[in-house]
Amino acid sequence: MHASYTLRADIRPLTASDLEEVVAIDTAIEGHSRRPYFERRLQSSRREPALHAQFAAIDAKGLAGYILARVLEGEFGRSEPDLRLEAIGVRADVQGQGIGRDLFAALSEWAKRHGSASLRTQARWNDLPMLRWMSAMGFERAPELVLDCAVSGGAYAPERDDPVLADAAASPPSEVNFGGEASNDFERLARDTADVRAMNAGELRDIVRIDRAITGRNREEYMAHRFAETTADSAIRVSLTARIDDDLVIGFLMARVDLGDYGRTESVAVIDTIGVDPAYAGRGVGRALLSQLFVNLGALRVERVETSVSPANLGLLGFLYDTGFVPSQRIAFVRRFD
Repeated sequence: MHASYTLRADIRPLTASDLEEVVAIDTAIEGHSRRPYFERRLQSSRREPALHAQFAAIDAKGLAGYILARVLEGEFGRSEPDLRLEAIGVRADVQGQGIGRDLFAALSEWAKRHGSASLRTQARWNDLPMLRWMSAMGFERAPELVLDCAVSGGAYAPERDDPVLADAAASPPSEVNFGGEASNDFERLARDTADVRAMNAGELRDIVRIDRAITGRNREEYMAHRFAETTADSAIRVSLTARIDDDLVIGFLMARVDLGDYGRTESVAVIDTIGVDPAYAGRGVGRALLSQLFVNLGALRVERVETSVSPANLGLLGFLYDTGFVPSQRIAFVRRFD
């Protein structure tokens, strides 16, 4: 005889009218208000509903809990649709009563209906309550490596800010070459290698062109969605493009700054994707983009830059390690759907 399973609250889509109760629950958990973050997430869901799964648990007292997730479409070459678990919270008086499980069940059903292969998230290695909940929900360690780097006010770091020498004899590789040995020319910096500036909507076609040259796929829709997230959904706009030779866009870096994803309590810049035109590989363009990013973030008092990378992407891993990134205190997790 099989045991029955009874929902402890009614589950429905999260709506804009739930904002105040969401903020109240989150504030009770975190100790401070993250209202702007949740406002942006709800606005983003209304603007692009197909890319968001957000649910509310309702009991006799009102909002008992919430869960927010976003569709992952192609970060760093990802081809299968996944979900990113962004936030979950349960009201203090009903914690431990299965509300989180009910919300997770609703999200899982949504994922299966929409063809998502898995749910991905991150947590600090010592966030024991979250780790216990994820273990109970069937999460496992994901293969992705989470790397980060302290901004340190944008202070000069030779491994990132010194220019590199291009190998003029080398033929253009099929993948972006993020490597290169540091130059001894200290009269200029890596960011002087190209004209690095804030990304704008008029550059989307060039970004798609570069991404197609790197991946061999047309990911125009994905790039358009990433552009929208890094400009409209981020608290601070920090995405960049690199230009050279008569204003030709030869590289880009899509990043966002927010306070709230995965329960973060400090402002962190998250790099979603970076690309350099293969015809300009090995000339320090990727380093120029990172160098300018850190200067900009230092001025904005952002404390840290973070990204997630597949262990199979050796070129990108090498580039990030060479420019000062190290393994993060955060761990990537995945829950695969049957």
